[in-house]
Amino acid sequence: MDTLRELLPFLIPIILLQLALIVVALLDLARRPKVNGPRWLWVVVIIFINFIGPVAYFLVGRQEE
Repeated sequence: MDTLRELLPFLIPIILLQLALIVVALLDLARRPKVNGPRWLWVVVIIFINFIGPVAYFLVGRQEE
C-alpha cells in the first residue's frame, strides 16, 4: 500500500495523458469522413491498446481528405 502512495504522483499524469489521447483520437475518428480500415476496428484499437492504440490511429488510421 505504501508503494502505491509513493507511485501515485507519477501515475496520475500518465493516466490523464492516456485518457486525453483516447478522447482526442475517438473525437477525431468520429469527425473524419474517411479512415484506413473499418471504424469499429479503430475504436477497439484506440480503447484497448494503451498508448500505442491512439498513436497508431494518428499515424496510420487517419486518411487525408
